[in-house]
Amino acid sequence: MTILPLNPTENMSPESLRSFLTQCCALAGAAGRPQLVSISLAVNHLDPLAVLESIFESSQLHFYAERPAQGFAVAGAEAVLEFTATGADRFSAARDYIAQVLADTIAVGPLDEPFAGPHFFITSGFSAEAAAGAAFPALRLFMPRWQVARSEDSTVAVANLLVTAGAPVDLIAAKVWKAHAKFRAFDYRSAQREDRPSAPIQAEEIGGAGVYQRAVTQALVEIARGDYQKVVLARARRLTTSEKFHPLGVLNHLRQHYPGCYAFSIANGRGQSFIGVSPERLVRVSGERMHTEALAGSAPRGESASEDARLARALLLSEKDLHEHRLVLESIARRVADLGLKLEHTDQPRLLGLANVQHLHLSICATLPAGTHILDLVTRLHPTPAVGGTPRVAAAAAIARLEPFARGLYAGPQGWVDHRGGGELFVGIRSALVDGHTALVYAGAGIVAGSSAEKEFAETELKFKALIGALTNS
Repeated sequence: MTILPLNPTENMSPESLRSFLTQCCALAGAAGRPQLVSISLAVNHLDPLAVLESIFESSQLHFYAERPAQGFAVAGAEAVLEFTATGADRFSAARDYIAQVLADTIAVGPLDEPFAGPHFFITSGFSAEAAAGAAFPALRLFMPRWQVARSEDSTVAVANLLVTAGAPVDLIAAKVWKAHAKFRAFDYRSAQREDRPSAPIQAEEIGGAGVYQRAVTQALVEIARGDYQKVVLARARRLTTSEKFHPLGVLNHLRQHYPGCYAFSIANGRGQSFIGVSPERLVRVSGERMHTEALAGSAPRGESASEDARLARALLLSEKDLHEHRLVLESIARRVADLGLKLEHTDQPRLLGLANVQHLHLSICATLPAGTHILDLVTRLHPTPAVGGTPRVAAAAAIARLEPFARGLYAGPQGWVDHRGGGELFVGIRSALVDGHTALVYAGAGIVAGSSAEKEFAETELKFKALIGALTNS
């Protein structure tokens, strides 16, 4: 990536912008290829979700993620560049595409600020192949035309555009200058308030009543004969409401009620959105450090402090849940062993308490070898035993055989990669695919020796209750 010594936050004027873009066109001519131009601006406080509400278009791609407890929110919309891939090498193909784009990228602005510079937003399915007629491809990567992000007290707006040797500089400069002025003093009055729809008027279990219990029973037979040690089986329910779902109306509720989770919305530009509130990070890379986590084992929250403490203690002492958690940790260690990482973590998991459920949780970090890309880690870590199972191949085959639906983006890695090779991806659980008056809602549970069909069904019911309550005013 070429970084030019121009600070648009301090030195931007129509004349300097035209001069800069003329220089970019000359570089495109010398290279014989279009150049991606990325302009970052440090701006006064902006709320990325409020900005997205103001310019929302159902016909455009968008990606939004926020984790209030971590102090960040990021929104990107409209695709300047788009790349799709399928198959087992989809993440390595995306890594190579990113490197190719960055080789023809010119960037200016405060690139040391969080979320400055070009970012590639990645949406990917649980499976390496997308089902026929799926709302999303197996992997889509896009560079947004605009991006707004907040990290703690820093806010950065990014504009991305493609230029060629013969590009109309005056026209492009006028558009960028208009956007620059807009983000300097954003007017939120054009935003339309969107509410969540009322309670569902219909709820349909995909596969029919009893299908989940039968699947769990079969999985326990296969575990007992040694086919695999753990498999995560999910349910899907189709909800129908009187009013249409609007992803941003749901997001406003999710970010307020689940501050420790990733509240997210991913739109396909055809009116469908994948939305949810995930507690699970897949991987984060910053500098030379990798951060991931082992998340497994569940218990409900109590209605009183005493009941909550009793349930928490039972979870921490549960042999079945501790065994499930050990399988996740051991699997992560095996999958990254070829990189020579020294994993750093505490000896025992701790509790991750959410609004309606609590999990066994362990933070894991490591120093990365030089040249290791975040998507190299995604290739190894996805699907984690927390959403797939272990051993990975056998568990994935069982999921395909026992679940009566294609998962799509459910339990797939979603997130972004920055120009430094860092970024963050989370696991798309606690989620739903919304389309007009309907929502396909997902919930799963880990099956190991000692599981029971009725208890795992009850766990998914608990997760459904919370998610449906978040999606609707029920």
